[in-house]
This record gives sequence, structure tokens and C-alpha cells, in this order.
Amino acid sequence: MIEGWSGDDYLILFEDDAPGLQQAYALGQFLPGHRLLGLRGWDDFIVQDEAGAVFCVPTVPLGLGHLEPFVLPEPGARSLSPDPRFTGRIKWYVQPIVFGGDPDAGPNLVWVSLTQHAELVRYWNDLHRKLTATTPR
Repeated sequence: MIEGWSGDDYLILFEDDAPGLQQAYALGQFLPGHRLLGLRGWDDFIVQDEAGAVFCVPTVPLGLGHLEPFVLPEPGARSLSPDPRFTGRIKWYVQPIVFGGDPDAGPNLVWVSLTQHAELVRYWNDLHRKLTATTPR
């Protein structure tokens, strides 16, 4: 795993850890046919489809309808600028933005570990899916 700044984006590229993290995040449940590459700016996953196209998608709500094209830094240019303030930490909104949480730093913002992040992403996406599911009449 490597992390750091690439221009204005803070990237965490999972590399060899990606398959295990993909399972921890239950990515296949929300984005079938995609594989996890990393995180962009803490709020978005970087994923790749079966054809090799790369996208960003919000961690919450996580779904095919939210994919946006993304260009990864070239492999030779992947020397990200490390930032010890953020190494090993992921920004998380206590109440995610899609649920009305405040995006500004303050009481709605905490820093979590990768393990906690995976648990939170699964929880909030499961809740989002339940709340937005249509109920048969």
C-alpha cells in the first residue's frame, strides 16, 4: 500500500492489499465486475472495471450509477508525496454527507483506521440500500 499527495488529491493505492480489502468492503455486492484499487481524497474509491477502465465512486452511496472516470498517475509517476499527518488514517464523516452530514471539518469529522473504514462503509451502504429500496405494493 502506498499513500500520499498526487497534485491536489490524497491517494491511497492498495496494491497487494486490494483483494483482501475488496472483500472487507464487500465491493462485489455494490459494484459487481469491478476491482478495488484504492481511495481518492478519503471520500471516493478508485475502482477498475473488467475492461480496464478506471473510475472514482463515492464510498457512500456506493453504486454503479455514481461511477465517474478517473485517471491514475502513471506507474512511473506514482511516487506520491507522503504526508505523515494522514499516514494510516482515513477521514470519515460521522454522519455521511448523503445522510445530511456536514462536510466541513468539525464535530462531524473523525479519523479512522482502514479496518474501521471498511466496517463503516459496509454499514452505511447497507443502510442506504435499505432506505432507498422500493417496497412492493
